[in-house]
Amino acid sequence: MVQRVSTGSPFEATFGYSRAVRHDDTVYVSGTTGYDYATMTMPEAVGEQAKNALATIDKALREAGSSIEDTVRVVYYVGDRSVVDDVVAAVGPVFKDIRPAASMLIVQMIEAGMKIEIEVTARIGAANS
Repeated sequence: MVQRVSTGSPFEATFGYSRAVRHDDTVYVSGTTGYDYATMTMPEAVGEQAKNALATIDKALREAGSSIEDTVRVVYYVGDRSVVDDVVAAVGPVFKDIRPAASMLIVQMIEAGMKIEIEVTARIGAANS
């Protein structure tokens, strides 16, 4: 079974991708930035961007029958190494008990103002195993 999840973001239509794709019991969530999709605004602070990204990710996971608690892998793409401590402060409380495999890369972001992009893979039921 393949299920595609969209947030309705114009970026998904323009770039031709799904926010998440579920294949059997695995959900792959595309790189997600810190936009508030209700207002199409991007907060200045990287911590707020990370929180927005995680909220978008969790919503997509729930639509696919999973949740952030089922995360088995997370990749952080950060635009500036000087904000790493702020990123850790924002995401650490979310993942401290989940403890997925994780990577963090310092990269050039696609738009000015973007400071973080988060990509997640979840396995449905992982939180209970």
